[in-house]
Amino acid sequence: MTERSFRPLPAEPAEPAEPAEPGGSGGSGGSGGSGGDRPTADAWAAVGGPAGLLDRVSFRGPDAVLASGLPVRQLARATVAACSLAAAELAAHRDGGPVPAVRVDQGAVATAFVSERHLRIDGRALVGFAPFSGFWQAADGWVRTHANYPHHRVRLLAALGLPPDTAPEQFAETLRAQSAVRIQERAYEAGALAVAVAPPGESTHPLIESRTVDAAPARPLPAAPLPAAGLRVLDLTRVTAGPVATRTLALLGADVLRIDSPHLPEDEDAHADTGFGKRSTRLDLADPADRAAFEDLLATADVVVSGYRPGALDRHGLAPDALLERRPGLIVAQLCAWGWTGPWADRRGFDSLVQAGTGIAALTAAADGRPGVLPAQALDHGTGYLIAAAVLRALTDQRTGRPGGRHLRFSLAGTASWLVRGIRPEEGTAGGPYGPAPWLAETGSPYGRLRHALPPIAYEGGPTDWARPPGRWGTDAAVWR
Repeated sequence: MTERSFRPLPAEPAEPAEPAEPGGSGGSGGSGGSGGDRPTADAWAAVGGPAGLLDRVSFRGPDAVLASGLPVRQLARATVAACSLAAAELAAHRDGGPVPAVRVDQGAVATAFVSERHLRIDGRALVGFAPFSGFWQAADGWVRTHANYPHHRVRLLAALGLPPDTAPEQFAETLRAQSAVRIQERAYEAGALAVAVAPPGESTHPLIESRTVDAAPARPLPAAPLPAAGLRVLDLTRVTAGPVATRTLALLGADVLRIDSPHLPEDEDAHADTGFGKRSTRLDLADPADRAAFEDLLATADVVVSGYRPGALDRHGLAPDALLERRPGLIVAQLCAWGWTGPWADRRGFDSLVQAGTGIAALTAAADGRPGVLPAQALDHGTGYLIAAAVLRALTDQRTGRPGGRHLRFSLAGTASWLVRGIRPEEGTAGGPYGPAPWLAETGSPYGRLRHALPPIAYEGGPTDWARPPGRWGTDAAVWR
């Protein structure tokens, strides 16, 4: 197998693109374009996009969204813009026309970045963080825990020597008696989730890494109304970032089939938010019949998106090189929490924990010292749109002179590094008041009546909503449409 080494995002941000011609886009305000918007140029460069297409992008809508001391709004709109432009580019390749204009609305972006908060199921809001998830005082600082899944809660309590019926008050008292790092390491050893709140460090992670593997010719794509129509995506992701990526590919026409183990629980409310446009099945890869079904799916897949810890799927023969050897020309996109190198590479993590461990919680702390949070799970959502953008760009690249399989790597820590060190905050904001109503819709589903955020992906002639609502988690057949 011929390989090229990983190509990371350059350490220094890209230079801003040349300003657009008058009457096009210009500046970086609410109605301006990406011509001088460095974060959009950086995100587009990271996914391998040609700089000459940046003048197709413009922004509109209120600037006063996703307010934070960190440049969350710029990150959010840049990732959506890069994804929208990648979709527009692939659409143009398929129909032979020019790349359509991309017009990203910052109100739509802000609404989508907190889609889980807007979701209503027959009028019921989703439950947020569980009682044992959050910031807690330790003997020498703060620690952030994550125990939304029952098995994580059981492991966390066991790591601290506490019984399953422990009350939150007793839990808090136990944490106050120990150092934050000791809590963190005890949790890690037990397979639980707790991270000491850390100051911003010097280490950085690349936003995206990519390599080209083999030289397999790409399957021709006929003209179609949507850029990803006819493409098959195996979705091996959970929680938010990966499902946002595959939800976006489904919006753009891909046949997305999510596969979960029957032995791992899932929050069906979360699936109601991220399952739009997709189907979902459960396969036990240790079972011969289920394994055969998976191999049949892989044999004609175009893309595999994986969101498990590095090495977690290797024992099932699902390491990237193994997948690419069995399916030359495949695009494999991998997501992890803490980056692909270093002592934390194999650790579990979620957006909230990465915020704590990379200095974001400290940078957004309140005046009394309590750690802060971003106004959205921006690492999750932003990384999700970057994954979708990179997959779409790889599909175009394969068909425009750069054939061969792709191995793409992303991490929440990489997106955090970009937010903290790679994007310059803007001085002040402009625009009128923001309300989410224009970017919310209602639809029926097997879960009940859903009120949900509309997708923020926006290019001329593109889809404005998903073709199907989320089905019940794990109930679809393990076959392509």
